[in-house]
Formats: sequence, structure tokens, C-alpha cells
Amino acid sequence: MTAHFPGWPRFAVLAVLALDGVLSAIAGAFFLPIYLGSVPLPVSGMISGLVNVALVWAALQWTSSPRLGALPLWAWVVTTLGLTFGGPGDDIVLSGAGIMQLSPVIFVVLGGGPPAYYLWRLTSRVPT
Repeated sequence: MTAHFPGWPRFAVLAVLALDGVLSAIAGAFFLPIYLGSVPLPVSGMISGLVNVALVWAALQWTSSPRLGALPLWAWVVTTLGLTFGGPGDDIVLSGAGIMQLSPVIFVVLGGGPPAYYLWRLTSRVPT
């Protein structure tokens, strides 16, 4: 059941949840190249996906619109996209050599897949 609140608290909470989506993307991207021995272990992508599901769920508690509920996920996607571009000194966060060249794909699938699936399941339900 979605609560109905006046405009400004809902706007403030959704803005904070969007900021949390940005922070989830940054933290997940920086910890993505963690290795277990010589094998990359994308545990931060999995954690980011779980955090993003929680953020989307929390946003849906403040709005009845799935589009607004997806705001943390959209903030995460835009931030992740921004991390694939070169910054000062042409440093790229989501890149690497060898298997780490796939890190943007792995990160998007693990971090964005679960909340996207949650939203898809939520919006594809047939009302009874």
C-alpha cells in the first residue's frame, strides 16, 4: 500500500533516494575490481543490485507511480554511464585489462538487473 503524503516531503525523500542511487553506483564501481586471488570477484555489483532494489522499493512507498519509483535506478544508470567516460587525465573508472574490460557490462547486469526486474514484475501484474 502506498502512502499519500503532501508534495514537499515526498519530493525530498525521492531526491534523497536518487542521491543514494548515485552513491550506490559510485561505491559499487570503485569496489568492482576486487579480486579473490587472481580471479575478479564482482561482489560490489551484486551488493549494488540489492541496494538498488531496496531503494526502488523505498521510493515506491512514497509514490504510486512506477516511473517516479524508478528514480533511484535512473540516477544509478546515469551515474554508471558517466563513470564509463574519461575524466581528468583520461582516467576511466569502469575499465581495465583482460576480463575487466567487461566490467561495465557485469556492473550493469548485476547492479541494474535486479531492480529493473523488480519494476518489471511490479508493472506487469494483471489486476484481479
